[in-house]
Amino acid sequence: MNVARRADHPLTVDSTFQSWMTGLPVGAPRPAPPVRTPLHASALRAWIGPLAMILTTPLLSVAVWIACAHYQGDLSVMWAAGPADWWAHAPMPSLTALGIVAGWTAFQLLLLNVLPGATLLGPVTPAGVQPAYTLNGIAAWVISHAVVVGAWFAGLPVTGLYDHYGELIITLTLLALAFCGFLYVKGRTFPTSPDTLYTGNPIFDFFQGIELHPRLLGVNLKQLINCRVSMMGWSVVFVVCALKQIELYGALSTSMAASVAVLVAYLFKFFWWEGGYFHSLDIMHDRFGYYICWGVLVWVPAIYCLVALWLVEHPIAWHPAVAVAMVALGLVSIWINYDADAQRQRVRATNGATTVWGKAPELITARYVTADGEARTSLLLVSGWWGVARHFHYVPELMLAAAWTIPAGFTHFLPWFYWVFLFILLMDRSIRDEKKCAAKYGDDWKVYVGRVRWRVMPGVF
Repeated sequence: MNVARRADHPLTVDSTFQSWMTGLPVGAPRPAPPVRTPLHASALRAWIGPLAMILTTPLLSVAVWIACAHYQGDLSVMWAAGPADWWAHAPMPSLTALGIVAGWTAFQLLLLNVLPGATLLGPVTPAGVQPAYTLNGIAAWVISHAVVVGAWFAGLPVTGLYDHYGELIITLTLLALAFCGFLYVKGRTFPTSPDTLYTGNPIFDFFQGIELHPRLLGVNLKQLINCRVSMMGWSVVFVVCALKQIELYGALSTSMAASVAVLVAYLFKFFWWEGGYFHSLDIMHDRFGYYICWGVLVWVPAIYCLVALWLVEHPIAWHPAVAVAMVALGLVSIWINYDADAQRQRVRATNGATTVWGKAPELITARYVTADGEARTSLLLVSGWWGVARHFHYVPELMLAAAWTIPAGFTHFLPWFYWVFLFILLMDRSIRDEKKCAAKYGDDWKVYVGRVRWRVMPGVF
């Protein structure tokens, strides 16, 4: 690996390999491997919780598919059947599923790289690095959905995705586990930037991840995998489920139509506002390990798509007016969520020279110091939606998830599993975010908490 290429080109094979692994240009300085940093966390956060999730979530991802596909989505029926029957229905990896995963990933990578789009510089990291993103999500969304629907109208077996879904979940589980192992090794040896955290606790480091913004072969992995492979795939799975229901029953039920309409509208808004996602906790603070990477690759198709998967063979004929009301609830939730994000980003983009709900924004200038010792400031908005609660935007997210789940009715728990999971996730995330902000902003955060009393739900929490 140390052989020089040519006398007139002194770069070595090593430098090219390092470029591939770090995602940096050939010859660019290579960030040093991470130095071990002591982990100050309870045993629950340090290894008990991470290990429990690593061991249980893959099994749960497969189990909910088995319940949906073989026990009519009825957990009591599944429980009565017993483990031997569960094992008989357990899916196995397949080349078909591998081909679906490889083809979809390659397609999204192609769209990300070839479609025109502005370059967005994301928030500066604690180490002073500013990641770059390509904003061409809307064009990619339109092309992805047009290709899928167009292929179905052309008679191609698009709904084979639904038929092979169990194989897809188990194949994704194994691939994602292997990829998370690769990310652990890459973070230890070829990090993309100084924004690394290595604690020496292999369970925590594998689960939480070591790198904040890893790149591979020049590709921003968080944008490719989180946004394009996973979020785009989430939308497409709902559309494919609707197409499968049409094939089975000759028509689309009002329940499926309402659920798909809300979810697709939400994800269209996501790509319309993709730049805003790069200011979220997932991107800014969460490292790319099992929690995020395995989660978006497996947990999203297994759990987030449960409503559509269940509705395929359980159509409900809601009155059209009721279905429209469900969609309206979803659209209102999308608008509130969008407006809250827009208020905060508009204030920061204009340095406060704007209005919020028709008035000058009320602001707190919060000071912090990056890991490289540079003093910086952030504007904390304490009016508009952000004056109602410090994390009020989680409320419309829960309303939205309810809007695309209500069409499945209330007779079975399985379609509501995602909503329960989301509630727990967002409450935990609000607690983690509070701790990060308190550590980052210090006394200025205490002032903010004094101004905005409620964490998520006014009068409740």
